[in-house]
Amino acid sequence: MKIQESAENYLETVLVLSKRSGSVRAVDVAEELGFSKPSVSVAMKNLRNSGYVKTDQYGGIVLTDAGRAIAEKIYERHTLLSGWLERLGVSPETAAEDACRIEHVISEESFSAMKAHAVGSGGCGQKD
Repeated sequence: MKIQESAENYLETVLVLSKRSGSVRAVDVAEELGFSKPSVSVAMKNLRNSGYVKTDQYGGIVLTDAGRAIAEKIYERHTLLSGWLERLGVSPETAAEDACRIEHVISEESFSAMKAHAVGSGGCGQKD
């Protein structure tokens, strides 16, 4: 199922924040993305209704299996693309910004080819 770019960004942010600190709250997502808490609350409600996130017993945001699959796909794209751009001499800030745009529009075919090349060349793989 194809979801909107903004939903992909929210899911990726929840994944990154959960890796960073374990627990994720709407205010954390709002702070990370520079959005208002009410905007994030509406987005989280929509993602919850779509089955991509749920809340734990403490009110934390948790990715469902479907949400995690999307978030990990976008995160993989982001890390490979930004790492590759940096290795080409692009500044880390510009590489991250460009990767954020490219990660949503690149075809699966093109990304798979880039990934195979990056892994095969041994120098443009993902950053941890």
